[in-house]
Amino acid sequence: MLVIDRFEGEYALIKMNKKIFHIPKVLLPRGAKEGDAVNINISIDARATAEIKKG
Repeated sequence: MLVIDRFEGEYALIKMNKKIFHIPKVLLPRGAKEGDAVNINISIDARATAEIKKG
């Protein structure tokens, strides 16, 4: 479970299994606040990766 622990400047500090991660606040949904549980989905963009590799 990921929970917003607090905000510091432009970052949200997200707690997961007793560890804290800094996430830019702009990546969170509008209205997210301390104590909210959040879901984060990270995936690989194969098309963009291929474009990067092409140069």
